[in-house]
Amino acid sequence: MSDPTTLDLGPQALVVARLAEGVTDAQLGGATPCPQYAVRHLLGHLAGLSVAFRDAARKDFGPTTDTRPDAALPDLGPGWRAELPKALEELADAWRDPAATSGTTRAGSVDLPGAVALAVAADELVVHGWDLARATGQEYVPDPAALGAAHAFLLQVAQGGGEGPFGPPVPVPDDAPLLDRAVGLSGRDPHWTP
Repeated sequence: MSDPTTLDLGPQALVVARLAEGVTDAQLGGATPCPQYAVRHLLGHLAGLSVAFRDAARKDFGPTTDTRPDAALPDLGPGWRAELPKALEELADAWRDPAATSGTTRAGSVDLPGAVALAVAADELVVHGWDLARATGQEYVPDPAALGAAHAFLLQVAQGGGEGPFGPPVPVPDDAPLLDRAVGLSGRDPHWTP
């Protein structure tokens, strides 16, 4: 895997933006692998985390970086179709600055090293991209570098005895595709369907 401090989130952000573009209005109320989220809430969460991790990269601390992700059920505003791709692009641009991975930063009200925050951002984009694709029946091919970073982060969490970000790891065969292994480590069932 390449140096995690130089990971470019741009390709994965573009994958997520394209998935969001493919969501129809009729799908917004549909179920997702996130038990409490309909598609509209997942999209709202993606918008919120994009802004939060953008600001974490810039070390621009305030409400966007200090609010826990479970503080409220996220939802969409009326301009989400234009705002989400812009937020994803700004997220990727902010992490291209070498200063983003230096020192510590904050996201979701948690202080963490900049390089770890970048790995968490990759994990969020990869796993929630999978969530969105599964929930809306779209093909999903994540950016290989982002997938590798997400898997490495999730594996480190699991080896440290921690739960995945979304619950206890789901057992997946060692020879399963890397995406399935990452999804399982995150606490998702790779075979989930709506």
